[in-house]
Amino acid sequence: MNVEEFKQFILKYFEKILVGHILLIAFFGTYFIEEKSIILNFYYLPVLVASYLLGRRMGLLTAVLSILAVLLFALIFPERFFGSRQILHDYALLSSWAGFLILASIVVGTLYELSERRMLDLRKAYIGILEILSKYLESTDRYTKGHSLRVSELSQEIAIAMGLQKVEVENIRAAGLLHDIGKIEISGEVLRKAADLSPEERALIDTHVAKGGNILSSVGAVLKEVVPIVLAHHKYFMSDFKAKADEKTKIPLGARIVAVADSFDAMVTDRPYRKGMPPWEALEELTAKAGTQFDPHVVEAFKRVIAEKMEKV
Repeated sequence: MNVEEFKQFILKYFEKILVGHILLIAFFGTYFIEEKSIILNFYYLPVLVASYLLGRRMGLLTAVLSILAVLLFALIFPERFFGSRQILHDYALLSSWAGFLILASIVVGTLYELSERRMLDLRKAYIGILEILSKYLESTDRYTKGHSLRVSELSQEIAIAMGLQKVEVENIRAAGLLHDIGKIEISGEVLRKAADLSPEERALIDTHVAKGGNILSSVGAVLKEVVPIVLAHHKYFMSDFKAKADEKTKIPLGARIVAVADSFDAMVTDRPYRKGMPPWEALEELTAKAGTQFDPHVVEAFKRVIAEKMEKV
């Protein structure tokens, strides 16, 4: 595993890694700290963090693991948990603690999921409105009709083939759908112009990326993860050996995925000034430019997507 893959792994599982570390600290604290009330209260931390960041299911799982850890230590070191004269009191304390721990995980996890559901509903509403605008834009030009929807579906399939998490897949799908939304602010006459664009017209069309980013940014936090993907989907990929840019300026993985899907659909679609390529020829073009214009890992995942599609035909 290289440095870039390690970074992607950390970013992908950051919340779970964080919860795991806190749980391990609590586990070792159970051995070193003799005051059982401190030990038991400390276990609320990983449970609440897991519930808040990962939802009810992971919160409940963390609570169960915490209870099992304490029971294990209680069996190994009974003198630390059960006094000879107040054993019933200690049993009651452990039982009530376990009950409250599970209850806390369910309550916080449920609140988190309700909040996420509301955000998802709001997000769908915004995307729906922007999709209508995008379709309206494309309806004026039969050559680009359905382009955004096709790019969205291809981007989603590539993201799934690369094993990305559900949230990341959804962000990439939304970015694919909205990657050309900035063209709404550009004259339809310029967009429909077949060829021989003047330098001013070419510069105007090139502004659609920034315009799209501004439109999506105005939505607020609902689409904040989509904006960086839209802003960077026209940037060329360069390998780590050639990259001179700072880490912060590197192209997001989502943008690299949308770039492949966008380019493929553009190549296979008929335009006024040229006939669309056969899919196999477009795939060869992507392969030839893997490592320079396109991320080779994304291109490989796209090949698997295309192979699966061919098998179903």
